Amino acid sequence: MKQSLYSILKGKFLISDDSFKNWRIILFISFLAIIMIASSHSADKKVHDIARLNNEVKEWRSLFVDGRSKLMKLKMESALVNKMSEKGIAPSVIPPKKIKVTSEKN
Repeated sequence: MKQSLYSILKGKFLISDDSFKNWRIILFISFLAIIMIASSHSADKKVHDIARLNNEVKEWRSLFVDGRSKLMKLKMESALVNKMSEKGIAPSVIPPKKIKVTSEKN
């Protein structure tokens, strides 16, 4: 037991006669580890991109709501009356009349 532990620590399994099998396994495991690390980095990048895009969506949504509320205030009749009174135009005091157009048929 002690001798096999020393041979592993000294790396004799890498230089022995049947070391080709050991090297193949080591290289395969190293390749899998590199792929696992790369996929982990890719997943982390995607998580950060999703978080950034969610923040942008929230910002655009708040800008949209702010713009919509400003538009609602500008469309109100009282706001229109105030803007037109600055230019000297006042609302009519005479109510509108309905005009009916009839066509003559032969």
